[in-house]
Amino acid sequence: MNVPEGKVLSTRLVSIGRWFFGLALLGLGAEHFIFREFVTGRAPAWPDGVPGKLAWVYGSGVLVMLVGLAVLSRRWARPAALTLGVLVFIWAVLRHVPVVVADSLLAGSWTSAGKALVFFGGSFAIAATFPPVQGATAGGWRRFANATDVFVGMGRYCLAGFLILAGMQHFKFLAFVATLIPAWFPGNAVLWSQFAGVALLTFGVALLFSRIAALAALLTGLMIFSWFWIVHLPRVHTSVSDGIALFEALAFSGIALVIAGALAERRRVEARVDVAPGPLLNRYEAGRSRL
Repeated sequence: MNVPEGKVLSTRLVSIGRWFFGLALLGLGAEHFIFREFVTGRAPAWPDGVPGKLAWVYGSGVLVMLVGLAVLSRRWARPAALTLGVLVFIWAVLRHVPVVVADSLLAGSWTSAGKALVFFGGSFAIAATFPPVQGATAGGWRRFANATDVFVGMGRYCLAGFLILAGMQHFKFLAFVATLIPAWFPGNAVLWSQFAGVALLTFGVALLFSRIAALAALLTGLMIFSWFWIVHLPRVHTSVSDGIALFEALAFSGIALVIAGALAERRRVEARVDVAPGPLLNRYEAGRSRL
């Protein structure tokens, strides 16, 4: 693949991934109203006896949909995605910690915590692909908000951790996972479930290694997107959890594709730095701002 083709591929991956993520947020935000729960990141239940649940659920649902619109329209997208990441971290990730600690190893609460982690890191990775916030100062908050490689790394490692967790759970809860395979799908459901578990573990571990992380993220995005159609869409009306999982699959596929595109572009740029360091870096920054 030549350099122009590599640039086009990485840009398209980022663009497609952002569309998946934005559309998923519109769906998840709407489900805040449908299910009357904070579903983005599967936050623990609202504390008993504390008033204001519906106001919080509806208000956060509107916020999630606004972030989705910002990502799709590419207007205020970086600060919007960062806001979502911070929200999910505070309201979902941190609140999951004591629940996970108190639960058994690899229990269902671990899945919810892992999904919250992906939304947290993935939101930052999505933000990294948009133009920087203007007027950044050397020590101001905008300098943090305009980070790129750090944010992509956050998304990459959060996704890797969740894939490894999900892969192990596929084997611990193999009988249940097999029930998710549609009856019309060819082959043995248990074998497909085991194959999926191996794939999750393989891609999760591969994401930890820089040389193959882009490929692992790409394959992860494609795999999860196939599950969106094969597994989650047919089950969308089965339960509340299945309804949420549909848009989670689309969001996670988008996050993985964005990470794949961002990592591929970084490797492409690094490969050319030795040729023309100064002008190349300038072109890279200009090209990234147009994504």
